[in-house]
Amino acid sequence: MSTTVRTLRVPGRHGYAAEFSPYLPGRLACATAQHYGIAGCGTLLILDQNESGLRLLRSFDWNDGLFDVTWSENNEHVLVTCSGDGSLQLWDTAKAVGPLQVYKEHTQEVYSVDWSQTRGEQLVVSGSWDQTVKLWDPTVGKSLCTFRGHESVIYSTIWSPHIPGCFASASGDQTLRIWDVKSTGVRIVVPAHHAEILSCDWCKYNENLLVTGAVDCSLRGWDLRNVRQPVFELLGHTYAVRRVKFSPFHASVLASCSYDFTVRYVVINQTEFKLESPVADCAWDETIKIYDPVCLTMPA
Repeated sequence: MSTTVRTLRVPGRHGYAAEFSPYLPGRLACATAQHYGIAGCGTLLILDQNESGLRLLRSFDWNDGLFDVTWSENNEHVLVTCSGDGSLQLWDTAKAVGPLQVYKEHTQEVYSVDWSQTRGEQLVVSGSWDQTVKLWDPTVGKSLCTFRGHESVIYSTIWSPHIPGCFASASGDQTLRIWDVKSTGVRIVVPAHHAEILSCDWCKYNENLLVTGAVDCSLRGWDLRNVRQPVFELLGHTYAVRRVKFSPFHASVLASCSYDFTVRYVVINQTEFKLESPVADCAWDETIKIYDPVCLTMPA
């Protein structure tokens, strides 16, 4: 197996989230924090990759740790981050300084932020340790709506890529919840694990399929048409699953990262597969890495 990996070291910054641009292949945003996010400031890093490696294009500092980042779906230069001071920040990579705007309503750390991918709406959803989810229009200076119901901190909020106005959230209360912006009440509550759920994601090719990752070291798949039992359970991590993502290119592929210091790639219901797109991660070892497809070939 090839070991083609591009690495950028960022001394004094511990990575929390990495997201590829939906517009520019090879452009990557990374949300980071000092001192593992416990104290100090945060930095948004914008990177470009080329044949020689990773290049830092631009960086923006914030006065608290940054925990997540999401790209705009209608402007290739715009991003939103969220931080430990309860605020969201709107940035423009075409400008040398920022942020353009700050949204401060959450009363505790904001751990998740996501920009809607469905056409006809430009909405951002944020999840906080204050146990609320907030809905934002980036052109409006205040939140449009607040969703309550979780009974512990919220770690993950993610829009459905299929259903306009629908998003999922995962929480320390051990539930996965499905919401509709047309109603402030929850649509579906899934008691998904017997442990805190740190991450969730939608399958890009099946509007009914989601995956959760939890402190119990497992990944579980959920079909929203019948949530009494998971449709799959994946074991192997030895510590809590920090984040899980479905591939945007293949319905059967997902990746997970864990506090066991590993990133694992899973192919569901197939015995042979070759990944054809790069994968990025960031970590508390002060590095950001992009793995080229050639090093991720799955054996038959």
